[in-house]
Amino acid sequence: MTDAPPIRVLVVEDDPVAADAHVMYVGRVPGFVAVGTAHTGAEARRLLDRTPVDLLLLDLHLPDVHGLQFARSLRAAGHLADVIAVTSARDLTVVREGVSLGVVQYVLKPFTFATLRDRLMRYAEFRTAAGEASGQADVDRALAALRAPGPAALPKGLSAPTLERVTAALRDHPAGLTATGIAEAVGISRITARRYLEHLVHTGRAARSPQYGTVGRPELQYRWGAGQ
Repeated sequence: MTDAPPIRVLVVEDDPVAADAHVMYVGRVPGFVAVGTAHTGAEARRLLDRTPVDLLLLDLHLPDVHGLQFARSLRAAGHLADVIAVTSARDLTVVREGVSLGVVQYVLKPFTFATLRDRLMRYAEFRTAAGEASGQADVDRALAALRAPGPAALPKGLSAPTLERVTAALRDHPAGLTATGIAEAVGISRITARRYLEHLVHTGRAARSPQYGTVGRPELQYRWGAGQ
């Protein structure tokens, strides 16, 4: 074991519910500590000017600036913190641009704690690589720490594309939806919808409450982020 100080993480995310979840996730990974939360680029810049930060967990779609434009401005100002970009975009041109701006990892929304934990632990391994490389193999080994071996696993029977659609449908209905409502919105069975909704509840991104009708058993109503 080492006595190295924890890696200081600033969470930059415009959705307060998601920001709180990301802070909680960071706090659960040994060797990392969340030192602050910002909901805009301007707020993040103020925090960076007065708080030492090693790593930004940076949402690319902020209300006042695109995340890559924000990262570029930080580099111009001399801020050297690395960046893990958080985004729902799949544009690979954005990925290529981010590499030159210190973006060491990308995490696609929605993601689980296991996904972020894997990325953070790989980043920590990369950071601790020190000394002079004896050859190409040492350089390759250090860089390989940043590369995930494959997609992070969801619970058996769940798929990332369907989870994204369920998440989008739930976020589009702030008042909440039942499993039946999600099934109709997404085009899946009610039982399948219930499995995805329960996964979102289990990972802290949604909450459920009984919806009482006039007859029969109450049906569960799911709302995005209501339990955070």
